[in-house]
Amino acid sequence: MSPRIEHDAGPTSRLAAGLFSPAAAHRAGDGHALLAPVLVLNASYEPINVCAARRALVLVLKGVAMTEEENGHFLHSARVAMRVPSVIRLLEYRRIPHQSRALSRKNILLRDRNTCQYCGTVLPSSELTLDHVIPRSRGGSSTWENLVACCHACNRRKGNQTPIEAGMKLMREPRAFNLHTSRHIMRLMGRSDDKWRKYLFY
Repeated sequence: MSPRIEHDAGPTSRLAAGLFSPAAAHRAGDGHALLAPVLVLNASYEPINVCAARRALVLVLKGVAMTEEENGHFLHSARVAMRVPSVIRLLEYRRIPHQSRALSRKNILLRDRNTCQYCGTVLPSSELTLDHVIPRSRGGSSTWENLVACCHACNRRKGNQTPIEAGMKLMREPRAFNLHTSRHIMRLMGRSDDKWRKYLFY
């Protein structure tokens, strides 16, 4: 029997959930719940990363971490029902020598707060693109320091020019990923989960 996720809405709803087939329960949101972001704390309670709930459950089951906060969902299998974590804490302190996060469109937009770095317009992710401050055709690389969130209008206006050549100015210089950026991204990801706040120094 495949594991399934249900929301903890009380005994009645849990009984009702048993009336549905495993396939129906799976369609109700297994994948979504297991991909939910989970805040990872060091043994010192310092926030150090964000992982998917699936990975967080593996760490808890292996005895590497313990659950500090739950998100209200349950993972059910044939013999076990586990609460899905929202925040986990490593049981042994891990020295983090260098904060790193994958360079991706999503993370650049998070860093720049979904704001075009030329005109200051805040837009949904689907209406933004990434701009190479120094165009790739002129030796610009795809790095944290050379990529910024950009609206399509500013992207067309800038074209294959540098900001100075296009008469455009960046709102702020793009920064390499560091601890400040990491905390900022974690705060943005945790906005929808009040349980993260006390760990992220709101």
